[in-house]
Amino acid sequence: MNKVYSKIESINGSVITVKADGVKYGELAEIETAFGTSLAEVNKLDGDTVSLQVFTGGRGVSTGDNIRFLGHQMQVSFSSDLMGRIFNGSGEPRDKGPALKDNLTDIGGPSVNPAKRIMARRMIRTGIPMIDMFNTLVVSQKLPIFSSSGEPYNELLARIAMQAEVDVIILGGMGLKYDDYLYFKDTLENAGAMSRTVMFIHTAADPTVECLMIPDMCLAVAEQFAIQGKDVLVLLSDMTNFADALKEIAIIQEQVPSNRGYPGDLYSQLASRYEKAVDFDDAGSVTILAVTTMPGDDVTHPVPDNTGYITEGQFYLKRGRIEPFGSLSRLKQNVNGKTRDDHRALMDNMIKLYSAYNDTLEKKSMGFMMSDWDNKLLKYGVLFEKQMMDLSVNIPLEGALDAGWKILAECFNPEETGIKSELLSKYWPKN
Repeated sequence: MNKVYSKIESINGSVITVKADGVKYGELAEIETAFGTSLAEVNKLDGDTVSLQVFTGGRGVSTGDNIRFLGHQMQVSFSSDLMGRIFNGSGEPRDKGPALKDNLTDIGGPSVNPAKRIMARRMIRTGIPMIDMFNTLVVSQKLPIFSSSGEPYNELLARIAMQAEVDVIILGGMGLKYDDYLYFKDTLENAGAMSRTVMFIHTAADPTVECLMIPDMCLAVAEQFAIQGKDVLVLLSDMTNFADALKEIAIIQEQVPSNRGYPGDLYSQLASRYEKAVDFDDAGSVTILAVTTMPGDDVTHPVPDNTGYITEGQFYLKRGRIEPFGSLSRLKQNVNGKTRDDHRALMDNMIKLYSAYNDTLEKKSMGFMMSDWDNKLLKYGVLFEKQMMDLSVNIPLEGALDAGWKILAECFNPEETGIKSELLSKYWPKN
């Protein structure tokens, strides 16, 4: 039977301290207050002084309340019954469905042994040309979406959730506005995608500590599905809110702050989540795509800056579209040589021509006369942005490649594209 402690040493916001022995970091405890029972998590050990983060906050907690340590860390239920369900950061139902208490698995465990991993070598199709054609998402990849405030990153995640060719989607929301939560819920339900989706949602009105649980719950469930042979795509929004929750708790605990007040272990905290991406040698896979908003559109902000050292590239979301410059999927070369023989050549040359289009726009804005070549580039840039970069475009990879050839043929002569003659003779539109 677990010991019960009835003397709280101090209460500092949502963090309480108690003298206890035999307690482990990350262990859960129940606090019996006058308003009911609340969960708390051990987040600091100093000898026999134990600090706990109370899920519902410190309001209503008194120094004489009873604390019972449960002997285990936060757990989440795993079964096929999870499909179509929505939970909060404590693992409790948000959709008014039944609570799931069977087949519990610990969250926040270690990353998969490298001996059990295989090289990333399979493409995840999304129907979005700027991903499939130009920066292919690869099974077991970990990629952030760097976004300015106000960009439609949640709309992009919802589209990926509806269209990605995977077995299971796990959507984790951190610090979401309630409207954004409803947007995800309604969009996926209306599209019929909830049947393969599990959602763990923390809204801005929920306790801060629950925000920290969301990635670990998503990844623990994803790993269990992957062990069963499923290809799982984990979508997280947004990791900056997760880092801000770490920062808030570190300040309450009076930790020595690092860059811009974030805790010194920010890199390790982020890496321990992203490194859960894996392709098992004898089972399924976990792929992670996570939004990271950049305060002030500053990529040197500690959260995107640390994230860039962990992940395998990034997507930049600006002006409502995925920018071709700066966006990079470092693993795309593992797969885009196996899709279609024109994929790499078309991808490289279309981006090269789009870069020339941007140079021409700058010349035009300064009043330079436009040559015939400049006018061709101006026409090309408009078509490229409309048919390739617009996030409303939804076509398979092969359709995007065919559309690329049609755009080139509408604007240039074959010899002006820089593409090899054998590919031109095979794919250049005849009419």
